[in-house]
Amino acid sequence: MPRPGSFRAVRLPRLAGPAAWDSILGPRPAAPPLEGTRRADFVVIGGGFAGLSAARRLLQLAPEAKIAVLDAGQIGQGSAGRNSGFMIDLPHELTSEDYAGADTGSDRTLIALNRQAIAFAAEAVQEYAIPASYFRRDGKVNGAASRHADAQNTAYAKHLALIQERYEVLDAKAMRDLTGSAYYRSGLYTPGTVMIQPAGYIRSLLVGLSRRAAIHENTPVTDLVRCDHGWQVVTPQGRIDAGTVILANNGHLESFGFARRRLMHIFLFACMTEELSPEALRRTGGADCWGITPSDPMGTTMRRISTAQGGNRIITRTMAKFLPHMVTSGCQMRRAMTMMRAKFDARYPQLADVRMEFGWSGHLCLTQNNSSVAGRLDEDLFAACVCNGLGTTRSTLTGIAAAEAALGHDSAITRFFAAQHLPARLPPAPLAQLGANLFIRWKEWRARKE
Repeated sequence: MPRPGSFRAVRLPRLAGPAAWDSILGPRPAAPPLEGTRRADFVVIGGGFAGLSAARRLLQLAPEAKIAVLDAGQIGQGSAGRNSGFMIDLPHELTSEDYAGADTGSDRTLIALNRQAIAFAAEAVQEYAIPASYFRRDGKVNGAASRHADAQNTAYAKHLALIQERYEVLDAKAMRDLTGSAYYRSGLYTPGTVMIQPAGYIRSLLVGLSRRAAIHENTPVTDLVRCDHGWQVVTPQGRIDAGTVILANNGHLESFGFARRRLMHIFLFACMTEELSPEALRRTGGADCWGITPSDPMGTTMRRISTAQGGNRIITRTMAKFLPHMVTSGCQMRRAMTMMRAKFDARYPQLADVRMEFGWSGHLCLTQNNSSVAGRLDEDLFAACVCNGLGTTRSTLTGIAAAEAALGHDSAITRFFAAQHLPARLPPAPLAQLGANLFIRWKEWRARKE
């Protein structure tokens, strides 16, 4: 029987442009939407890195459990298919000057947890026969184009040396040999990052999990109704009576009424070239697969992929907007495309004739005090949300944490998230949006060369 207390979703995020990582893999048939009334032990809401990781961890710990995964759209076309595909092991604090965390102790803790997430993903690659090209242990490079950014790399290298982490300093020639671009003056290579085809990994994980869990796509959840034993999960065409629910919907958590005025909805924009012709590849030079994060966190991310990931292409990602209503506009997308084209042309003037085939926006969710929301929200209701800019890795961790917490399983991951403070409250909405976007614009202007 229903009891007092329910949560209604007041909106869905709206993201501009197609999820290019999914598009370049070609279409696939969607899992059927939920219809009628069903029963499950666990319902996971959200089919991204957090949701599918939660489902996999539940199956590991409770192999006989009846699990359903619901996604509002088609899995791989949401945020999971809109990031840059870096599964990073090292500290990646976006609000810092050089990604370093608060202190060496917290950084060592985060590195250990991030590597647990990567190991969890690597085990899934083996278990579900996910193509190796979707999970490449290539490492990544912090690219520096200016003297200031080079100094940021130097500072970060000293920090890595202090915590005994490996790195390699690349000079301008090494950067050109890697990227085919003369734009960078130096780079800082770290070997632990896994470069993934994010939609390919998620789609493959979906196939593996669908053998043991019920998957329903194009199934937005409209209401969560508390009952005597668990929850009713209500969708437009059906309902699941669930013992336990895990919300794995990142910033959309706020749409259900949780963490109100505590979540920072940051949207980043990206574009991807058409497939490079043999002649364009000759003009480009460099290695066929690499990833560059900017030395200044507010700079431009670049990545090159090869045929096995969906074609020989170059990805550019830059321009951030704080949008508390979780909607990106066509005007914002057009402005971002103009900016990204300029960033691309500065790095690859020899590819001025190459067309941008895709442009899109993606949703990050951050908090002022870098806390995630991963654990118990209410009786038999848990969350795996708030990636804080480390989307693939942190979302995998929150999914594991929520699944373990739901089953009463104690681990270093559950203890880490349980010890975090609540996300800090933001200023009133108009002030927060104005202040955050002015701050972002200033940081981007300062990092404009990066």
